[in-house]
Amino acid sequence: MNQKILLTGGNGFLGNFVKKELISAGFKSQHIFAPSHSELDLTKLEDCRQAVKNIDIVVHLAAKVGGIGFNREKPGELFYDNLIMGVQLMEEARKANVKKFVAIGTVCAYPKFTPVPFSENDLWIGYPEETNAPYGLAKKMLLVQSQAYRQQYGFNSIYLLPVNLYGPGDNFDPSSSHVIPALIKKAVEAKQSNSSALEVWGTGTASREFLYVEDAAKAIALATLKYDKSDPVNIGSGMEISIKDLIEKIVSIVGFKGQIVWDKSKPDGQPRRCLDTSRAEKEFGFKAQTDFTLGLQKTIDWYLSKNIHSDN
Repeated sequence: MNQKILLTGGNGFLGNFVKKELISAGFKSQHIFAPSHSELDLTKLEDCRQAVKNIDIVVHLAAKVGGIGFNREKPGELFYDNLIMGVQLMEEARKANVKKFVAIGTVCAYPKFTPVPFSENDLWIGYPEETNAPYGLAKKMLLVQSQAYRQQYGFNSIYLLPVNLYGPGDNFDPSSSHVIPALIKKAVEAKQSNSSALEVWGTGTASREFLYVEDAAKAIALATLKYDKSDPVNIGSGMEISIKDLIEKIVSIVGFKGQIVWDKSKPDGQPRRCLDTSRAEKEFGFKAQTDFTLGLQKTIDWYLSKNIHSDN
């Protein structure tokens, strides 16, 4: 437990929780290095080289991410930044004799029409959903690199595939937020402005799976400690909910009584998402614990506590 850990993205939404879980698992806080983007820019080779000096374990969470709107607006940046960060960091980690590399992928790596529940064995049966593809494929290359490096160099790297995360501390910026924070923000603002209607993108028929951020952090810490194979592993709750049911749940908790209007000119994204999570349980004993309604309530409470609005 004296090993030194580089935790990229360690000051972000997920990173803060992963740091706590690693400390709970016995790693020393002073041995967990979580540089900010201003300290080290991982799109630069020299900064990647600097980041892995005297490091035993790399947990690579850092990513450029966003919702459907952000993905449509910046596909080139999402592809380049995510690809170059991962490729350079893993190569420099290999050259620096890092003992283990934990690569965090994304559910967006899956093909658009993957049979539900998504099995890790179906990762390569088709092309990802178009709005997510540049981001999803850039992150998917970490799996290719991980397996190739294990084969050629005996490099111990693992690849985890988390679903959409949510929870206290999430990103509520409407230009880049994911679906749950975006819908919470809309519902709260609609209630506080006494709006008669709330507009939501798409048709409401698409489904998603969500994982509470603390559960995701536990999974990453467990895999860091216990998993040493090249096979990719899904990290999720195994629960599927339609966007229609999701917004109805959110407005019920928030107390918005108006009408929900669907903007069907906007895309739904991937038709369905739900993971087979049996490999994570079998390999390192991970099973999500947080009830979805309770997780939503905690996220909404956190948002309200940080965003004091007038009720007038």
